[in-house]
Amino acid sequence: MLRHFSTNLKRSNNRSPATLVSFEDTQTCLSESPRTSLRLLSYNIQVGIHSQSYRHYVTRGWQHILPHSQRSENLNRIATTLSHFDIVALQEADGGSIRTSHINQVRYLAEAAGYPYWYQQLNRNLGKWAQHGNGLLSQLKPHVIEDHKLPGLLPGRGAIVSRFGSLRDPLVLVMLHLSLGHRARKNQLSYIKELIAEYRHVVVMGDLNSSTNSKLSAFCEMGLKSPTGVFNTYPSWRPIYNYDQILVSPSLTIKHVEVLRSTISDHLPIAMEVELPKSLGLKLLA
Repeated sequence: MLRHFSTNLKRSNNRSPATLVSFEDTQTCLSESPRTSLRLLSYNIQVGIHSQSYRHYVTRGWQHILPHSQRSENLNRIATTLSHFDIVALQEADGGSIRTSHINQVRYLAEAAGYPYWYQQLNRNLGKWAQHGNGLLSQLKPHVIEDHKLPGLLPGRGAIVSRFGSLRDPLVLVMLHLSLGHRARKNQLSYIKELIAEYRHVVVMGDLNSSTNSKLSAFCEMGLKSPTGVFNTYPSWRPIYNYDQILVSPSLTIKHVEVLRSTISDHLPIAMEVELPKSLGLKLLA
């Protein structure tokens, strides 16, 4: 059964911009052994638009407003890619509007790829025309999710913060899509730094809209590390920028990193497998 992270909404007491989502323990059928590793994926899906060159921003720009017949096929291809991972961060996913024939793309991908838990964060509400935002798909049940609106001159950027495993010492996943402007990104990184300051086991994943090298000092200040090597994801047809990233705290061991050649969006997805501390006790649904 799909579990949408939208029940029991209440305002967070400690951070006014966030909405806190908590859960009853409704799933009791767990695997006997705790997980020792997690397969993570971050993917900017460009609302299911197939882009293969810069000219498509012009010739296929209408697909950001109106529906098109290929979008469902593109989503099915994306779902095939997602199905191999434990937790997925989505950017530029539509929550159900005219341009997607009123299909919530996060839910659609959760159903098609077999994820029991999903959450859609709405960051730009353009009414019936567009419901633009981020998404979380998970094979594991979080014990809490926070929906954060990131600072910026223009609204429309957000972060999903979810906590898994131990209540006292959890694994914290931050899924985000940063702004294009340098000043806004700087403020957003400061905001994220404050969010994760008290936690030991952290993953930050998403579309950073600039190379990791330009913000390496900011991530070092957060206590995060990036994988060694070249993992360019943008543009998908000729990737020369590493805009899409997965960064982790020192307590998590990076076992494998790969950019997948799923050339549907204008971004390529980035995948990572991390080894977990035994103290986390994460378990998958059986």
